[in-house]
Amino acid sequence: MAKKPFGELLEQFHRSQKLISEELGRRVIGQERVVNQMVAAILTRGHCLLVGVPGLAKTLMVATLAEITSLEFKRIQFTPDLMPSDITGTNVIDELPDGHREFRFVRGPVFTNILLADEINRTPPKTQAALLQSMQERQVSSGTTTYDLPDPFFVIATQNPIEQEGTYPLPEAQLDRFMFSVHVEYPSLKEERLILSTTTQAEPAALRTVLSSTQILNMQKLIAAIPVTDYVVDYAARLVRASRPSDPSSPEFIRQFVDWGAGPRAGQYLIWAGRAFAAMEGRFAVSLDDLRQAAIPVMRHRLAPNFAAQAEGLDSVKLIKKLIDAVAEPEVKKFEQPHAPETIEVFEEGS
Repeated sequence: MAKKPFGELLEQFHRSQKLISEELGRRVIGQERVVNQMVAAILTRGHCLLVGVPGLAKTLMVATLAEITSLEFKRIQFTPDLMPSDITGTNVIDELPDGHREFRFVRGPVFTNILLADEINRTPPKTQAALLQSMQERQVSSGTTTYDLPDPFFVIATQNPIEQEGTYPLPEAQLDRFMFSVHVEYPSLKEERLILSTTTQAEPAALRTVLSSTQILNMQKLIAAIPVTDYVVDYAARLVRASRPSDPSSPEFIRQFVDWGAGPRAGQYLIWAGRAFAAMEGRFAVSLDDLRQAAIPVMRHRLAPNFAAQAEGLDSVKLIKKLIDAVAEPEVKKFEQPHAPETIEVFEEGS
């Protein structure tokens, strides 16, 4: 471990973010918003759910991100016959030279740095639940033994929103484990022309590694050190509490169109996402705009519109936008200015 100036690390982080974007752009056309949110989730130890129709490069984005960061990457194609042990691992019996037998745990694909859970809603809830402990505690339990997962560890899952036959919607407890729910949209005409011209060549663009696992761990420490004022915390709490129909501070349209709102974990992820967005822009403090930028991907899957909302054509995104407009900012004079630390203790390469 070594101590380095906070400002120097923040500048290095900002440069690294540009390198990531440039390198990803060599293989992934467009989708800057999606990529930024994926990177923000990874750098805050969060997990990401990508929702989009087939052919929008969801798998390619995850695989490319793993390739340029030198992290170990594994992909699981979720199917109806997938079992929990196919993900976490299983105990097998080994016969020893002396004739005795003993159990040995064979680790599953979850023991990696970046796990792509492809089409996660195509496997039954029993198998989906195998990821719950991994996502929350970053551990796997088998029998009486608990195994730690590698650090860093992230789950990026994909879903197809248009085909629901033969699928198993994720339960709310598992959805809440995902920091972001990111909807991948169709590319623009300009982007699609570029996609067609570049991806139909004989060989894909060669990529270089721009981040090591040690650098990612140091970036996580840097983001954790980004100061957050009471002013920002108060706004995050107001925004989350206003999404709950039973809360006295909730607007009338929330009480009318929402069955249940976001829990405290949404507020935590708003703060973490705000820190990541601030650091990615080279700023040492979180602003309310950072929280507003994070509100939709953080709260989209934590807000449950009712039948009345569906009848009015209101989904969770439209309700969150109305909520952002309705929630007032706190009084600035009550809060102090943020103070960033002078130095941060970071990992050294090879340690």
